[in-house]
Amino acid sequence: MNETVISYSLYLILAVSMTVWVARTLHKNGRIFLVDCFNGNTDLADSVNHLLVVGFYLVNIGFVSLYLKSTEEISGARGVFELLSGKMGVVLLMLGGMHFFNLYVFTRMRRRATLANMPPPVPPMHRVSKAHDILDTL
Repeated sequence: MNETVISYSLYLILAVSMTVWVARTLHKNGRIFLVDCFNGNTDLADSVNHLLVVGFYLVNIGFVSLYLKSTEEISGARGVFELLSGKMGVVLLMLGGMHFFNLYVFTRMRRRATLANMPPPVPPMHRVSKAHDILDTL
């Protein structure tokens, strides 16, 4: 087998394995965060969690597949490792970027949901009964 086939095989095995591991970790540990984002609605949180994992797989495995091709000439073990390290570095950055984007979106959702349940920052000191009372004092 030549070095290109070895590089492609190792790249696919490593990239897909890493994608599966990250997706499972996010699915397992993200449930609590999503339940909090959706105000305790576990059915909705589980559904969104599952949809996020499916989308995560589609985007990442699609990217891994599109990024497979290499125009470089690979010679020897050094060439295999250099190609793999470059490609895996990009895949890992992509996985991390997607993770932080998801955290950003759900943190904004969570903040919006918790603001609705918070008391006002300063309790009111006076109550105005009618608008014409204000005009009379001016």
